[in-house]
Amino acid sequence: MTLPPWHPHVDVWLLFGSIIAAYLVACRRHAAATGEITPARRKKLFLTGMVVLWIGADYPIHDLAERYLYFMHMVQHMLFTLVAPPLLIAGVPAWMLRRFLRPKAIGAFFRFMTRPVLALLLFNGVLLFTHWPAIVTASVQSQWLHFGLHVLLVTAALVMWWPVMSTLPEYPGLAAPGQMMYLFFQSLAPTIPASFLTFGMHPLYAIYATFPRIWGIGPLRDQLIAGLIMKLVGGFILWGFIATIFFRWYAREEREEGASLPWHPAAKIPAEVS
Repeated sequence: MTLPPWHPHVDVWLLFGSIIAAYLVACRRHAAATGEITPARRKKLFLTGMVVLWIGADYPIHDLAERYLYFMHMVQHMLFTLVAPPLLIAGVPAWMLRRFLRPKAIGAFFRFMTRPVLALLLFNGVLLFTHWPAIVTASVQSQWLHFGLHVLLVTAALVMWWPVMSTLPEYPGLAAPGQMMYLFFQSLAPTIPASFLTFGMHPLYAIYATFPRIWGIGPLRDQLIAGLIMKLVGGFILWGFIATIFFRWYAREEREEGASLPWHPAAKIPAEVS
C-alpha cells in the first residue's frame, strides 16, 4: 500500500477557497477606493502561506496523519506553526491588519497577547496541549475537535511569530538581537516533548499503534521519526530565521556605520581634501 484511498475534502476546499477569495476581493476593493495597490510580492506571500495550510489540511497528509502515521501529524504541525504563519503575516497588508485591529478591545487584546514572553508561553502551552496523549487520541476520533485544535495551533503560532514578523509600527516587534534571542529560546522549547518521542521505549500514543501500518513503519519507528522532525526540522527552520536576521542586521549595521564615515563608499558626502 502506497497511499490511502483518495477522497475529497470539500470542507477544506470551501474554507481555504473562501479565505483566499475574501483576501483578493478586499485588496481589489481597497485599491478601487484608495488607489493603494497591494504589492504583488505581498499577495504571493499570503497565497503561499494559504497553500501551505491547504497542503497540510488536505489529502494525503491529513489522511495519513489522522488514520495511519503519527509522524505525518508532526509534518502537519510543522506546516501549521513554522512555515505558514510567517508567510501569512508578511502577506497581509498593513491597512487590512489595521482594519481588523481597529476596535479598541481587539487592539488591546492583540497588543497584550503578542508581548514576547507571553507569546512564547502561550504558543508552547498550546503545543504541549495538542501533543498530550489524551488530546491526540480524542482529536483523531473527532473531525471537528481535530479542526478546532488546528485553528488553535495556527492562531497561537501567529501570535508567537508576531514579535519577529511585526509589520505595524504601532504594534512593534523586537529589535534584531531580541528576535534572535527569542527564536533561540523557541528552538529549545520543543526539546522535552521531542525527547519523549525520540527515546520512548513504548508507544506514547497508543491509538496510533492500533492503526494499519503503512510503508513498513512500526509504531516506535513512527514515533522516532516524529520526534526527529519536531526537533531537527523545527530547529532547522528556526535557526534559518536566526541566521537570516543576523546577516541582515550585520549588513545594516555595516551600512549605517560606514555612512557615518566621510571616506567610506557608503557616505553621502565625500571627504574634503585640504
